[in-house]
Amino acid sequence: MIPPASEAPPSPAAIDGRRARSGASRARIVAAMLECVAAGEVAPSAAQIAELAGVGLRSVFRHFKDMDALYREMTEALAQQVQPILARPPQGATWQARLRDIAARRAQIYETILPYRISAELRRFESAYLMEDFRRMQRMEAEALAAHLPEAVRADRAGAVGLGVILGFGTWRQLRRDQGLPPEEAAQVVRRMLEDALARWPER
Repeated sequence: MIPPASEAPPSPAAIDGRRARSGASRARIVAAMLECVAAGEVAPSAAQIAELAGVGLRSVFRHFKDMDALYREMTEALAQQVQPILARPPQGATWQARLRDIAARRAQIYETILPYRISAELRRFESAYLMEDFRRMQRMEAEALAAHLPEAVRADRAGAVGLGVILGFGTWRQLRRDQGLPPEEAAQVVRRMLEDALARWPER
């Protein structure tokens, strides 16, 4: 017996169409999240994201089970954006020169992710995932810096920690958001602090 047309399984073309619409809807939601945070909304709600994306609230949670999942997607999108900067080894004949290169690159990266990381860091106190991601980022920054420090500098714990503070995201956030400095002036302050700290160790 041939089933009625209404009971016929969807055609491959229909399935592909649904997948395309679903993918487009998901992409609009992620784009809306990025746009909302970039515009200064540090703690956007699912309702705000849905309105900006032009989808229903239920559609947001069909694609993302909770806001953590949406933050995870945002983090992955940003990671892809800054990956070309991260992938290049620091340049310089000495470890001091390589730290100067790291400072310049981190200024680029931090400026790119500034509003998004502020948003995630504020929400981390109510999200186990974001708190772990915050700690992971701190570990990555510390390990990336330590890899270019001589043993004598790593042994000087206060000095090594100080270098980490100078080159850390927290310093960039304070200069850009708390102090209200433009990016180039913030970068100049970081370079000045770094040079003052490096003066403790002879160039080699």
